Amino acid sequence: MPFPVAEKYILDTEEKLGVTFPAAFRAKTMADNGGAVETSSDVWDLHPFFDTSDKQRLKRTCNDIVRETASSKEWFGFPVNAVAIGANGCGDRLVLLPGVIGSALRDEVFCWDHELGELEKVADDFTELELA
Repeated sequence: MPFPVAEKYILDTEEKLGVTFPAAFRAKTMADNGGAVETSSDVWDLHPFFDTSDKQRLKRTCNDIVRETASSKEWFGFPVNAVAIGANGCGDRLVLLPGVIGSALRDEVFCWDHELGELEKVADDFTELELA
């Protein structure tokens, strides 16, 4: 069950990862931290921002973006600078990639296939994804 998250937790995550999340992704997750989205081929559980505001939120967000990105980077072929924002339960990851300049992540959303090690663009912007 997704719930709102304070911006300070998004800023903490950005600092830990050395990135800046796209505006559309930030807006969605501030309103609903976690939840799920659908692409044309799959349903993706979104990784939340780690929220330490109370015990319940701490428990609900222990599989946060920082932890899941670090875990994903241990997999062979996972893109070095990708940030894992979701998973389909079969090993594939929904990811954001850095832009050419600076720490800003691109608006486009990609699926990383863990078996093929390939990226496929699934949306030009996070708002294109349907809430599941």
